[in-house]
Amino acid sequence: MEQLQREVWGLEEVEIVPDHLLLTAQKNGGLVLGAFDPSSGGQEEHLVGFVFGFTGLLPGGGVKHCSHMTGVTPRYQSRNLGYRLKLAQREHVLAQGLNLITWTFDPLESRNAALNFHKLGATCQTYLRDLYGSMRDSLNVALPSDRFRVDWHIASAHVADRLRGERSRPSVSALQAEGVPLVNRALAGDPPRPADVPHPVLGMRLLIQIPAYFQTIKTSDMGLARAWRLHTRTLFEAAFAESYVVTDLLFEGGQSYYLLEKDWTLL
Repeated sequence: MEQLQREVWGLEEVEIVPDHLLLTAQKNGGLVLGAFDPSSGGQEEHLVGFVFGFTGLLPGGGVKHCSHMTGVTPRYQSRNLGYRLKLAQREHVLAQGLNLITWTFDPLESRNAALNFHKLGATCQTYLRDLYGSMRDSLNVALPSDRFRVDWHIASAHVADRLRGERSRPSVSALQAEGVPLVNRALAGDPPRPADVPHPVLGMRLLIQIPAYFQTIKTSDMGLARAWRLHTRTLFEAAFAESYVVTDLLFEGGQSYYLLEKDWTLL
């Protein structure tokens, strides 16, 4: 798992969670779970992904599971392993008698957002500015480490419906035809640029556009990546202040859009 952290995130040695801490967490109510390739050859199956989390406390004194890391080695990505690891994590936490798992992720990472919101049924109403300060790993260097805090209510009907595939993904065009506003239509270009003057955050539902391929932007134009960070930070903070909740990530016409709903509650 130490080597996997290097492969997935390009972490420096000082940032890697060591094996003795992983073992201690596992033996004291946490979870360290691996995904293995049995066909990799040799006497031992090859570790290709993992999830790591531990028990945490809520502000009111309740107990939750804090999911700290979920990673899949690059050669095995896009094979549904992250999704399967999260499902196994859910089973473990439910067996502990807990009903909430939280974690953080970069809100501009479209693929992660699709997993978290559309496939798993998580929600978000918390934006954390520059959570980790200046980061040194290759995926986050030179960019403010803003994060969504995701809430996964694993015993809810909403999550159960999503996991059964009973909630279809609405189309962006259909939502706009119903009057749902897109508050920040990106400026045309490759890659797209954030809108100069976003529309006000209004209505019971709204759409916020993000880059579909943020890693590509970070690699080619860090100035544009920072512009997207600050642009979307303003929009998400304003929306959360008005009681909007992120409930889905939509992908249409090569572009990614968050769906936010006001005064949303679990069904």
